[in-house]
Amino acid sequence: MVTGRETGGVRDAAVDLLLGGSCLGCSVPGRLVCPACRAALPSDATPRWPSPPPPGLVTPFAVTAYEGLARSLVLSHKEHRMLALTPVLGRLLARSVAAAFAGLVSPGGPVGPVLLVPVPSRPSTVRARGHDPTLAMTRSAARVLGAGVSVAPLLRSRPGVVDQAGLDVVQRRANLAGSMAVRPRELRRWARRGTAAHVVVCDDVLTTGSTAREAQRALAAVGVEALAVAVVAATARRSPAGESHLGVHGVSSGAEVPSPPATH
Repeated sequence: MVTGRETGGVRDAAVDLLLGGSCLGCSVPGRLVCPACRAALPSDATPRWPSPPPPGLVTPFAVTAYEGLARSLVLSHKEHRMLALTPVLGRLLARSVAAAFAGLVSPGGPVGPVLLVPVPSRPSTVRARGHDPTLAMTRSAARVLGAGVSVAPLLRSRPGVVDQAGLDVVQRRANLAGSMAVRPRELRRWARRGTAAHVVVCDDVLTTGSTAREAQRALAAVGVEALAVAVVAATARRSPAGESHLGVHGVSSGAEVPSPPATH
């Protein structure tokens, strides 16, 4: 008798034969993330602070460090347009969003809708890649979290920002200072709803925190305060200040993504 697992293995081998695919984690022929590697992905999101953190940065949450399989997932999705990874990354991002609410929103307090604001990519970068990976995974995370969670691409990049690769902390902050602005039309569209929302800034990776802090600044400039930052992965550098924050706010989202807070 052929089991479901054996059938899946045969199917994955056939996919590899036809398309040349293999798991990014273990190189087993077939899917980009095999069932075993998918099951091994972290299920807990915790605060992950850069070192040093930009002054005023709200608590950033991530599921894992930016290394190994998580790094391969992000880069393959972003740079190589492996769109089948969008739901995988979306679910990881959803865990970070859920952890932010478990750790920072009072269970007995008033709760409103949840608004996920993706960090914007430069238009030229989106054109070159053929897609907007951060927006795609943020929308996927919203679908995972369900009713009451929406995505609002409120931010845009201003001209003059250079590629961040190779820049140190000081250079990144200088490069990103004033680099984002709110899209007035998008802001008016959401303002017409007349309901306050909990806003979470979303990105794929947290490195120095400069990008997230600039997104937070641009939102605050028009009166929109971010509750937290949610990312898939964060670089492993930590500061003593970050560790103390972890002790205060450390939470676990559990093996399953919890439902978002109920709306009014």
